[in-house]
Amino acid sequence: MNAVTIILAIGIAVAMGAITANAQEINEPELTGPLKLGAFTYALKCSACHGGKAQGTDKGPPFLSRIYEPGHHPDEAFYRAARNGARAHHWNFGDMPPVDSITDQQIGLIVQYVRAMQRANGID
Repeated sequence: MNAVTIILAIGIAVAMGAITANAQEINEPELTGPLKLGAFTYALKCSACHGGKAQGTDKGPPFLSRIYEPGHHPDEAFYRAARNGARAHHWNFGDMPPVDSITDQQIGLIVQYVRAMQRANGID
């Protein structure tokens, strides 16, 4: 096989893996108290790019990825990204702009929701 064939085969395998990952069932935690407010705030501020269930879209990566587990991206990383934006470094979606008019309280609620979603899907 030549290099182009190998690269195409890898690209197809990656694409098929992405399709399979996006098609898998997403478990949702019970939304009570702050998690309900976190889910609402996430829907308003994050879902357009990161998906309604944190599964990602063609505009932003999934938070249901081991890349965003607490040991790799601690809670503070979410605060920094929301406040200041984030340079693209794991994905090819481009840089993330700062989130307009978001407060630390809202970010905290979003982080709680995202972490609950991750735990419900085996990421912790």
